[in-house]
Amino acid sequence: MNPTPSQQLRQLLARPGIVRSLAPHDAFTARIMAEAGIELLFLGGFGASASGWGLPDLSLLGLAEMADAARRMTAAVSIPVIVDGDTGHGGIPNVIRTVQEFERAGTAGMLLEDQVFPKRCGHFAGKQVIPVDEMVVKLKAALDARQDPDFVIIARTDARAIEGLNAALDRAGRYADIGADVCFVEAPQSHDELATIARSVPKPQLANMLVGGATPILSADELAALGFKICVSPVESLAITGFAVRELARAMLQDGRVDGLVDRMLSFAELKQVLAVDDFLKHP
Repeated sequence: MNPTPSQQLRQLLARPGIVRSLAPHDAFTARIMAEAGIELLFLGGFGASASGWGLPDLSLLGLAEMADAARRMTAAVSIPVIVDGDTGHGGIPNVIRTVQEFERAGTAGMLLEDQVFPKRCGHFAGKQVIPVDEMVVKLKAALDARQDPDFVIIARTDARAIEGLNAALDRAGRYADIGADVCFVEAPQSHDELATIARSVPKPQLANMLVGGATPILSADELAALGFKICVSPVESLAITGFAVRELARAMLQDGRVDGLVDRMLSFAELKQVLAVDDFLKHP
């Protein structure tokens, strides 16, 4: 029997070395990444909001919308997908339902963060965090709500930007102590802070490598040397897609044709291969 997505994720966390991950913004980009060899995907609120609705990451999507986006993505790939659970979409009952809905959607795990609602992207200004004791209760509720014992809960703290690094480390330590599977201190501001985070929390840790964000960009090997377990580029699939589509539009406006970009596109044959067209048409 093949391992479930959550079991696959547990295996990735248990093996030596760092897990190199990306955050596709839709099912198509998820298939491209999986085909290229990426072993772990993140569905973030930023990508889902932008690609599905053309909206910013300001808690404008509800649980049902994120669960639906997650369901479409997990149906498109066989590798584990971790979904952004934001603040749990409300109080304790909402946190419980969030875990249930994401398990039903076939995801391998979820992030739960300690921002106030409505939340903001972790690299936006104006964030606020809830009291640590309140987050502890929410995290315990999420851990207890799991039906799948392999479902991974990542506890994220945004306290670095509001309360300072030491407070963020204290929060991450509290979250680790009560059973979070992975800890994630968002938006450290220097190489030294990344190094301090990696050695300070006794759980696997995630590094968020947002190009243009508050955190300096390190390679996966550099992050592994510091002690991180997962590195993810959280919005770059959206950014590179936006760049390419803008170039496509400019070519049509300037040249009246787009075949001059052929060496920067997937071929039509490659598109059909990614979408498994032949699997649907193999029966006469």
